[in-house]
Amino acid sequence: MPLNIPHNLPAVEILKQENIFVMDVLRASKQDIRPLKVALLNLMPIKITTETDFVRLLSNSPLQVEVDFIKMKDHRSKNTSPEHLATFYKNFEDIRKDNYDGMIITGAPVELLEFEDVTYWTALQEIFNWAAKHVTSTIYICWAAQAGLYHFYNIPKYPLEKKTFGVFKHKINDASVALTRGFDDEFYIPHSRHTEIRKEDISKAPALKLISESEESGVHIVMARGGREIFITGHSEYAPDTLHNEYMRDLNKGLSIDMPVNYYKENNPEKGISVKWRSHAHLLFKNWLNYYVYQATPFDPKEIEYLDDLKE
Repeated sequence: MPLNIPHNLPAVEILKQENIFVMDVLRASKQDIRPLKVALLNLMPIKITTETDFVRLLSNSPLQVEVDFIKMKDHRSKNTSPEHLATFYKNFEDIRKDNYDGMIITGAPVELLEFEDVTYWTALQEIFNWAAKHVTSTIYICWAAQAGLYHFYNIPKYPLEKKTFGVFKHKINDASVALTRGFDDEFYIPHSRHTEIRKEDISKAPALKLISESEESGVHIVMARGGREIFITGHSEYAPDTLHNEYMRDLNKGLSIDMPVNYYKENNPEKGISVKWRSHAHLLFKNWLNYYVYQATPFDPKEIEYLDDLKE
């Protein structure tokens, strides 16, 4: 089944040009099937780009998925129009009483701040706690992964001397985990961050399992509660030109930035981009939807809250 999203979402036309099939809500409503409900809390400044990145991956599944886009109520977006937000986004208060099969919480450009100094930190903690009881499986991406690990398991983040920026080789630590089923022994993932979480801290937390890591970029995937929480430090969802756009942006600002590692053909921006992560990105989200959302979710979404196993 294709993805079930509003027919006028900008991502629809972009994905049609990429030959990706999406289904609008009018057509999907005629099918006698309950779609999986996935919430996407979008903390990124350029929301349309992030929407497209995740819709692209969620659409590559035989399962029908209905996506609700969520924003922080009191955070004003400088890069996305109020009209777009009003048309396509809900506030957390709008979904507080609902249950979801899956949830994705994106990164945010606030990683150099202490968590408590982020203006919406308290509100975000409330969403984290809500997701633990109302969502079957939640993926936390990049800064959100660091934030979630800090909030739930007191795992600190550390500033890096130099930005981790590029496409890095990774390995799987446990081949029996369904999330990475079908992955090659070595695979590539983009990273773009100024901070890190460390393996030694993860290993001290009995509730956490390190699924994937890289010799160059460190911790990649951490899992907790049997996959109800999945923390991913990299950006599998990135489009081919995302790192290039970040690189050009920083160069134009006169910032000190190294060329993204293992990204351009022959390390020459004029020769184009070598895309090495696309197939594993699709497989990662397909596995998540299948094994951790579809096969784990109750038939009645109202039963999700009874699956919670957090200590009160």
